[in-house]
Amino acid sequence: MTDVEASDAAVRRSGFVAALTPDEVEALRALGRSVSFPRESTIFSEGDVSGRVVIISEGRVKVASATADGHEAVLAVRGPGDLIGELAAIDDRPHSATCTAIEPVRSIVIPSDAFRDFLGTHPRVALHLLRVVTARLRDADRKRIEFGTQDTVGRVAARLIELAEGYGTTDGDGVLIDLPFSQQELAGWIGASRESVVKALAQMRTRGWIETGRRTITVCDLPALRARAM
Repeated sequence: MTDVEASDAAVRRSGFVAALTPDEVEALRALGRSVSFPRESTIFSEGDVSGRVVIISEGRVKVASATADGHEAVLAVRGPGDLIGELAAIDDRPHSATCTAIEPVRSIVIPSDAFRDFLGTHPRVALHLLRVVTARLRDADRKRIEFGTQDTVGRVAARLIELAEGYGTTDGDGVLIDLPFSQQELAGWIGASRESVVKALAQMRTRGWIETGRRTITVCDLPALRARAM
């Protein structure tokens, strides 16, 4: 991993809120209201204009877009401290992806115009948001390169590393990824068939890199995954 990639990864892991001061967080909270979303509910729909941004307080969200053939392409997973809907709020255009709660979510919902006014009066926060958006764009560029240069095993390894580093918890000598994410959704994230993902996971289990359970994956050998994802 290059220094730039490490910096971008740190920005993604820290979330939007982590870099804000307590006063900035409270000022943002005062602009919005607390809203809870049950599991599998839609927070934003692709193509809609919602007029709001959402700061995730608890739970995780799947960001996905519909492909031309009607399949779902998973773009990212967002969690506590992350901001979603920011691009549509800034340019006042429709959402470019659908955001779905993959577990119960608690959040702060802020009107787009109030959020834009806040950025105008808080340049430090606006600069931080620019860094977050830039890191996400670079991450999207890297994923496009992966699709053209890596096989399915390499792409699965890369996403498992991302999940382990962003949402994993230490479990003995391994890292537990306890995320209600199906193999079909993982396939949509890496641009492969479900059958190819099943074979890739089986190969990783055989080599002792991972262990799998019901909607859980334990990474047993993170260095091996990193080497395979390069």
